[in-house]
Amino acid sequence: MSSSTIVKILSLVISASVIVQTTMAGDPDIPSDFIAPDGFPIDGKYFTYTGMRAFVQQSAPPSYFTYLRASKEEFAALDGLSVATIILGFRPGDVSPPHIHPRASELLFVVEGSLVVGFVDTNNKLFTQKLQTGDMFVFPKGLIHFQLNEDPKNHAISVSSLGSASPGLILVPNNLFNTSAAIDDRVLALSFKTNVSTIQLLKKALSTPYN
Repeated sequence: MSSSTIVKILSLVISASVIVQTTMAGDPDIPSDFIAPDGFPIDGKYFTYTGMRAFVQQSAPPSYFTYLRASKEEFAALDGLSVATIILGFRPGDVSPPHIHPRASELLFVVEGSLVVGFVDTNNKLFTQKLQTGDMFVFPKGLIHFQLNEDPKNHAISVSSLGSASPGLILVPNNLFNTSAAIDDRVLALSFKTNVSTIQLLKKALSTPYN
């Protein structure tokens, strides 16, 4: 990955995180500067996360859809600070399926390539846009949204900051058709105005990863 791309990613993580933290924060205020485990030695390492290195150090675009997240689950220092970050790497034709972050708005920046993005509001209105490199788009908290790389030849990379250290993720297709305790086929068939055999085909298809 080029040095200019790495610089773009790092600068956007910093600036977008500040914007999200100050304008769209979703976590309760904390009575201290930060939260740390009792008895845990606190130095610069505690506030450092290295989990994105593998992505930015790649010499070529990934051969699979890439989803890297830094929330409080991965990066404990974020707890209480109302911010998390996601990096997405799209192959040509890849999609980030319709999903919801129930506890956070999302501010997305396209670092490389282009993406078709959109969300549906509570009035069932679709807001969609094709983004080019350098564009930003905001997804309001709790609304279904998606990202698609419709370019048949070129990959795309995006960086998102979210207004919660624990934004949550509801992946709509999986949550409906691939849960550990499956929703009854008849309920889904009636809800989607189709038949049970179609629902079973969907469940079978969604039993394999998107990658």
